[in-house]
Amino acid sequence: MAGSGSGSSSSSPPCASCKLLRRRCTQECVFAPYFPPEDPHKFAIVHKVFGASNVSKMLQELPAQQRADAVSSLVYEANARMRDPVYGCVGAISYLQQQVSQLQVQLALAKAEILCVQMQHDDGHAHSASAAAVPSPAKQQLHQHQQQQMECDA
Repeated sequence: MAGSGSGSSSSSPPCASCKLLRRRCTQECVFAPYFPPEDPHKFAIVHKVFGASNVSKMLQELPAQQRADAVSSLVYEANARMRDPVYGCVGAISYLQQQVSQLQVQLALAKAEILCVQMQHDDGHAHSASAAAVPSPAKQQLHQHQQQQMECDA
């Protein structure tokens, strides 16, 4: 371990994984591209939640072009698990879904209020027109409009 170094680490420090696990970092190190020595916390948290062996197996089973995304997901999930050991990122997703639902209700209420204000504004114009000159489908629409306005006023 000490002394000779490896082919890749003789000119650069070992990756965060090899440094934490006190291993020699080789050119074949599956962790080196994704866990740089400048960010040791990133690997430490993934190691604590998933274990180095499991992460190594996952990365080796994936095509090289998918590994960076997998590491990003593992880091995100590990951080979420540290904040919420039971639900992890599912807890965060549920919280965000609740926020979306609440905002959708607020939006629907705001749209209904806008519609009520528009109908109150339009009501003065609608009553000034002659009801006899209005065609039948338009009369129905006017009647619905008036009913909605009464509901808004209630």
